[in-house]
Amino acid sequence: MAGGEPYLASDPSLRPYRKRCESLLDRFNATALADQPARDAILPELLGAVGAGVRIVPRFLCEFGFFIEIGERSRINFDAVLLDCAPIVIGSDVRMGPRCQLYTADHPHGAALRHGMWESAKPIRIEDGVWLGGGVTVLPGVTIGADAVVGAGSVVTGDLPANAVAVGNPARVVRLVDQDAERAS
Repeated sequence: MAGGEPYLASDPSLRPYRKRCESLLDRFNATALADQPARDAILPELLGAVGAGVRIVPRFLCEFGFFIEIGERSRINFDAVLLDCAPIVIGSDVRMGPRCQLYTADHPHGAALRHGMWESAKPIRIEDGVWLGGGVTVLPGVTIGADAVVGAGSVVTGDLPANAVAVGNPARVVRLVDQDAERAS
């Protein structure tokens, strides 16, 4: 599954992993908004790797949890959905607005296989310093380069280079930010 091979979404061997994740998500999402220490205690148990200073605001949803790695000081706002049937690697200092969705799972285009519950998955990589505006959707296999900005509501269907500003459905690069010029101003 994590390696991109087709798998049955209904495979009974996946159920214990989903149940584990569901239980941890129930605990995480039941915390008071002001109770960051409680969420900080749950995240290392839920996710594959969590850097120092990571903040995720409930409601947060994922399928397995252990495929997700988040770097230091990254922030994920309300109602994020990370469908982690393959690895999702989020770098340091990433900002994700409310209702962002990262989907590693894909489905066959042929109806017979799709109806049979076959899926495949491709990893997603969000590099350091990326900012995803509210409601951004990232599709399977995408890498978003360091310090890129993706405008609210955009759907990212392909890789974006570092320092890109991208918007739309599908997201298109509208300019590249010159980091040195921005620092000088």
